[in-house]
Amino acid sequence: MFRTALRNVLAHKARLLMTVLAVMLGVAFVSGTLVFTDTLGNAFRNQSAKSYDNVAVSVETYAGDDEKNPGIDEATLEKIRGLDGVASATGRVSGFAGVADPDGKLIGNGWSNTGANFAPGKDGKDTQYVFTDGSGPAKNGAVALDKDTAEKGKYRVGDPVRVATNGPVKEYTLAGIFTTEDGAVNAGGSLVLFDTATAQQLYLKPGVFKDATVTAAGDVSDQKLLDEITPLLPEDATAQTGKALAEQQAKDIESGLNGLNTMLLAFAGIALFVGIFLIANTFTMLVAQRTRELALMRAIGATRRQVKRSVLLEAAFVGALASVIGFALGLGLATGLRSAMGVMGGKIPAGPLVVSPTAVISAFAVGILITVLAAWLPARRAAKIAPVAAMSSVHATASVKSLVVRNSIGGVIALLGSAGIVGGAASGGTSGRQLVAAGAFFALIGVIILIPLLSRPVIALVRPLLKKVFGVSGKLASQNAVRNPRRTGATASALAIGLTLVTGISVLGVTLGQAIDKMTTDNIKADYMVTMASGDSLDESALTALSKADGVSALSPQQAAWFEVDGEHHSASGVTPGDVEKVFSLTTESGSLASLKDGQVAVGSKTAESNGWKTGDTLPVKFDDEKKGELTIGATYEENEFLSPFVIPKQLADQHSASTRPEIREIWIKTDGGASQANEQSIVDALGDNPAMSVMDRQDIRDMFGGFINTALNIMYGLLAMALLIAVLGVVNTLAMSVFERQQEIGMLRAIGLDRGRVKRMIRLEAVVISVFGAVIGVGLGVFLGWAIGRTLSGDIPGYALVIPWDRLGIFLLLAGLVGVLASLWPARSAAKLNMLTAIKTE
Repeated sequence: MFRTALRNVLAHKARLLMTVLAVMLGVAFVSGTLVFTDTLGNAFRNQSAKSYDNVAVSVETYAGDDEKNPGIDEATLEKIRGLDGVASATGRVSGFAGVADPDGKLIGNGWSNTGANFAPGKDGKDTQYVFTDGSGPAKNGAVALDKDTAEKGKYRVGDPVRVATNGPVKEYTLAGIFTTEDGAVNAGGSLVLFDTATAQQLYLKPGVFKDATVTAAGDVSDQKLLDEITPLLPEDATAQTGKALAEQQAKDIESGLNGLNTMLLAFAGIALFVGIFLIANTFTMLVAQRTRELALMRAIGATRRQVKRSVLLEAAFVGALASVIGFALGLGLATGLRSAMGVMGGKIPAGPLVVSPTAVISAFAVGILITVLAAWLPARRAAKIAPVAAMSSVHATASVKSLVVRNSIGGVIALLGSAGIVGGAASGGTSGRQLVAAGAFFALIGVIILIPLLSRPVIALVRPLLKKVFGVSGKLASQNAVRNPRRTGATASALAIGLTLVTGISVLGVTLGQAIDKMTTDNIKADYMVTMASGDSLDESALTALSKADGVSALSPQQAAWFEVDGEHHSASGVTPGDVEKVFSLTTESGSLASLKDGQVAVGSKTAESNGWKTGDTLPVKFDDEKKGELTIGATYEENEFLSPFVIPKQLADQHSASTRPEIREIWIKTDGGASQANEQSIVDALGDNPAMSVMDRQDIRDMFGGFINTALNIMYGLLAMALLIAVLGVVNTLAMSVFERQQEIGMLRAIGLDRGRVKRMIRLEAVVISVFGAVIGVGLGVFLGWAIGRTLSGDIPGYALVIPWDRLGIFLLLAGLVGVLASLWPARSAAKLNMLTAIKTE
């Protein structure tokens, strides 16, 4: 039976081509994902270990602008340096620093643009940086840049460089260019080095460091140094050995990559699930076409088990071959993903491609197991073929009983799944989403089982149109599409699964996008918003500068503040009284916002109602600076998504801030005559053309808050493309094998007058009908799922309302029809080229 199985694979290699492609693509996705994440993790782990290679102990603090976390002073560093076994103790200071390119734009992505101090040892070198040109900054007014940033900005040693921290932009002289293993640079950001005194002045205060690194002298153990250093540190400081810190970072890297790994493997799983239908369809058709051959094997003594085993062995051969090719393709995919990250600005540390035993075993296990499992039902049917079938029809047909049982089971599963989806949508929240997910799985399985039953009535609806428009070709195509409901169902199921997910994601994405867009437009009156590109707080000087800008009619910060009321923490927004209602849409429900000028506060109506507060109440509070006082509620307002539940005067926020620097998240601006190029330029000029500050108009604000939805949708579409490609291969495969199976019939049609053009048209229309049928099922189920998941989120999203993207759904259906046309090109051409006499003689 082994030799028989091998001969059958070689004899039907052309018909098994699409199966090999489907499994190959799925295996490539799986192996590529595993190799890519292993390579990425190995590279970053090696980089982390290298960066702490000479560090015996690392000290970290949460030093900032407040007095609660003082940092490490010079006296503490001197005590550490005086310990036996300490070779050096170096203080480190860091914060945000953005570099402008020649056009004044920020180099890097904002969040990973950093600044730090250059801390040379006795030899004048800082071990963390290797200079390729020039030297480290030795005085105020000089900086050094990492090599990538210098190249992007076309800077050379001696050039003036505009650098922005959290304050006004300043011009420095470039003293040197260096390379580094710093993670921020590898993430696509930039690194600016200042002399230590300048860095301390910018980020903390003179004589204070945020972190420190200690190197050991001789053979003293890192743990011994850690034990001696820990008692010398301030309360907010934490210390670890360099080895422990490298191991912790390695674990963090692995944890971060696990999420990426899981997501990519989930989409690989979807692609393989779709591939199962193609594989099962292929072997079902092969078994049907070899009914007489298998019956003869039974007649000459082969047992049912041997027949079943021969079909499964064929599947194993196909799976093994596809796995080999898929694994090689996966290595190429992993290399391509690594290169793509570099093109998109992410710098991955150098390192070899890591091919772990897990990746190899997983790839081959997935490829072979999926193929064998998909071929199990066809193999079972093959084993049931009676020896007498050798003298009867070539084709094996499903029994009425089997279809009745199948449809009954499918109906029950689909109803249970639908009930779960509706129940989850009604209950909402996290538990509701879990119920929807479970229901979606069962509903999809149920619909897949029922698709053969659905094919006849659905396709019957378009039969008159096909006959009227395309004549005999249209009539024959519609009849052929439902001739074998199981085959049509299996082919359409692959497309239905892919389009269910694509449609569900589209409905949910568009609905959420419009809800967020509506929330933005309904809550904002301002023409512009100013933020830091890094996400850090804006400096007070920006507010002062903007208040003097031409064309500014109203101006208010959104300054973060906190306090306790009866032991419960509440967040507040510090704003400019009199201007806040000009930049935000605030609907007052009681009292007046004018009371903010008198030092009173406004409270969101939901917060007031939940706490039993009303206008005029006096609340005992404990401020962020630990001082106690009272606040009077001067107004309640309908909640605004851009403001905290408490709105307080900026002066009050400044008065009780625990930080020496106010936390201004955004500045909102209303201008004379609305948004215009002149007004925007006036704002940019007032800010000193600062590359680290983003000036956004209302459309930019809408794009910022809603843009991540579109980005997520595009990523999902890209990841689901593999599943849809496999579904297309399924259509090609079904038509090609159908043409082979119907050679005699096609020959007879040619003999009675159906020309080649109409034969081609018949095959194309059959493909279009099957593709659009699968698309209609997928789109319908996808809309249902999108609605259900959206309902579970509606309580958390103000203004939520279901939006069905009819334009996208129309495009999906048109693309499905186009897929049918393209998938039919090769089978249609093969059918038209058949010699009619040879075809008629075919059994």
